[in-house]
Amino acid sequence: MESYLESVIKQFEYYKSLGDKTFKQLSFDDMLWQSDEDANSIAILVKHTAGNMRSRWTNFLTDDGEKTWRNRDDEFVSDFTSEVAVIAAWESGWFCLFNAIKALKPEDLERIIYIRNGGHTVTEAINRQLAHYAYHVGQIVFLGKLLKGKAWKSLSIPKGDSEVYNKDKFNNDKERKHFTDDL
Repeated sequence: MESYLESVIKQFEYYKSLGDKTFKQLSFDDMLWQSDEDANSIAILVKHTAGNMRSRWTNFLTDDGEKTWRNRDDEFVSDFTSEVAVIAAWESGWFCLFNAIKALKPEDLERIIYIRNGGHTVTEAINRQLAHYAYHVGQIVFLGKLLKGKAWKSLSIPKGDSEVYNKDKFNNDKERKHFTDDL
């Protein structure tokens, strides 16, 4: 179970890094772009994800994950006035998440916590949130790639480089490590 916590923290760090690397390629106008008035911009996705993180991970082991002070509907209203504000919201959510998850101990993983009165083991709640954030980070990356077009810098193995990448990996000795250790 200790390896689970170490692994899931690295997974969360990986998804945060994908968002971070995407933001570095974008302008504030890019972050605000919406394909239509009902679509989510990157800024809205950040606002929602950060709001969810602050709600779920504040007093993680003791309070329901859906806090009374959260206004989820407001998370889908674009009101950022600067790129700095978007990044600050993003960082505040991740800070809350990492603060809570890094304090967990293996014996906490089978404890029951609640999200909207629905009981979850801590492991189930972590997995639920990991999947939720990966979903939204994927949307952020996709929109970033769409907006930048040919100027997009790949966050993974660029098209056409798989053979070279794999050759390099298979030239190394086998070892146990997390896939993000080389990023």
